[in-house]
Amino acid sequence: MQNPSAPTIVLASSSPYRRSLLDRFLDDYEAISPDVDESNGRGLAPAELATHLARMKAEAVAVIAREALVIGADQLAVLDHKVLGKPGDHQKAVEQLLAASGKAVTFLTAVCILDPIGRARYEHTDKTTVRFRQFDRRLAEAYLRHDKPYDCAGSFKLEGAGFVLFDSVTADDPTALIGLPMIWVADRLLQLGYLLP
Repeated sequence: MQNPSAPTIVLASSSPYRRSLLDRFLDDYEAISPDVDESNGRGLAPAELATHLARMKAEAVAVIAREALVIGADQLAVLDHKVLGKPGDHQKAVEQLLAASGKAVTFLTAVCILDPIGRARYEHTDKTTVRFRQFDRRLAEAYLRHDKPYDCAGSFKLEGAGFVLFDSVTADDPTALIGLPMIWVADRLLQLGYLLP
């Protein structure tokens, strides 16, 4: 539900995980996939890169949806100061998981909201630390066969069975690990006049 005078909300993402989070409390919004280059050609540090990509996605969609409030987001998984991409296939996912075994992976989930009223921009980055238990290839393979998280940074799904790989998760907002820090997003939308349940 939203204030009739508030701009339409557009999610600058094709991610089903982000849509599932917005679906929890928004009945009326649109999702548009942004067309942006996600490579790190500028050599940005991981936190800067996450913010930059979230902003680029929001700005790319704002050009199309000029009168809408646009939410852009990006998530990076960082292991030993290196960004882990989405594995894309089974073998790369096995390699990512085995590299993370017994270590901590930091997930940086950045969000950028562009409000057409006043041309305002709001940005936030949430940091989640996932400490992986020590495990072998058998558990990695069994998990991957179950969840098939080949489109997920870090090669796991928290909303699936990924927890079998963890010792602990340290987070201010557990939804950030799924793809959007919803506590911050909801707070910002409430401040902007949206009537949320």
